[in-house]
Amino acid sequence: MEKGIFSVTQINEYLKMLFDGDRLLSNVFVRGEISNYKPYSSGHVYFTLKDPTGQLKAVMFRTYAAKLKFRPMDGMRVIAHGRVSVYEANGQYQLYADELVPDGIGSLALQYEQMRQKLAEEGLFDEERKRPLPPMPMRIGVITSPSGAAVHDIINVLSRRFSAAQMILFPAQVQGAEAPEQLIAGLEFFQVTGLVDVIILGRGGGSAEDLWAFNDERLARAVAACTVPVISAVGHESDFTICDFVADRRAPTPSAAAELAVPETGELLRSLRSCASRMQNLMEQKIARETRSLNQLAQARIFTNPERLLDGFRMKLTEGEAALERGMTRALEQKRHLLLQSSGKLEALNPLSVLSRGYAAVSRNGEVVLGAGGLSKGNLLDIRFADGEVCARVEMRKEEKNHGKENDVL
Repeated sequence: MEKGIFSVTQINEYLKMLFDGDRLLSNVFVRGEISNYKPYSSGHVYFTLKDPTGQLKAVMFRTYAAKLKFRPMDGMRVIAHGRVSVYEANGQYQLYADELVPDGIGSLALQYEQMRQKLAEEGLFDEERKRPLPPMPMRIGVITSPSGAAVHDIINVLSRRFSAAQMILFPAQVQGAEAPEQLIAGLEFFQVTGLVDVIILGRGGGSAEDLWAFNDERLARAVAACTVPVISAVGHESDFTICDFVADRRAPTPSAAAELAVPETGELLRSLRSCASRMQNLMEQKIARETRSLNQLAQARIFTNPERLLDGFRMKLTEGEAALERGMTRALEQKRHLLLQSSGKLEALNPLSVLSRGYAAVSRNGEVVLGAGGLSKGNLLDIRFADGEVCARVEMRKEEKNHGKENDVL
């Protein structure tokens, strides 16, 4: 290397060493307006801080960006903490931020508003997804501090309004870093066990910081996803938390939550008496209507002269008898005609009819003799006439010859 000549890398490394060795630049707060804010999939975010006369490149790595309690955006005024150093690859100096807070508005207020907008856009505040409260719950789940005034207020209201209801307390911290986890655990306990019909989630009044646990995003999503109806009762009437928006009902105070949760016994009894009276009136009206209908039916001709019901059946029976008689007559005539025809045919075939005309039937040994050729002298014959039967012996057989002459054959 020639004397007095440096490489670009050497210059950048030297500048980095100077920046890193400067006590002021290694621990600096910078106020400015965010522009060109770009979050990357790696979790790192890059942006520029500017004021009316200058600008400063800045980067916040994933480790620190994940801890932000709000969403930075272009145009937002912030105060950034970190160190200013040089990136050797391009010789660009920039702020390596490790903390970022809003300037001019409280960090908690900004975080609250951004969380409210985010969950509202997701539909978690929509009335359509909220469940109705049970009209007469017998077991009330309460998630709050066991030592706070809220639990005592709830107990007093429940015992006064509806002493039949049973309160089940899930003790939990209601402020501090550990409070959201314990409140979520209470929701999960009541949801899994199915012990209660409705849940009251809340605490008494306090500062915004005291109530901040009820603005936790994880808790808000747990309230929205809970299968048991949830009443949010946090702080006083003027206090609003994210849980108030996602809960099925919001009560201004824990005492008001207890009043929402259960009916008032006296009012319930009055309602029951009113229902009983209406039922009795409706029943009496129905009995009167049915009685009138019954009387009208009793006066109907069908009941006053029931024999008239038989008139139609008598006519049908008479018509049926006549039709049956006509049918039987026709059938007998047809059968009689067929019988006469058959009798004539049988009479024509009757051998006795032939015998009455002077003919005879000859048989030998029970067999009919059809001709003289099969007979011999001495054969015994049975001869049947129309008026009787005789037995004869063959003495001589005569055979017929030409010209009517006969020869005796022995």
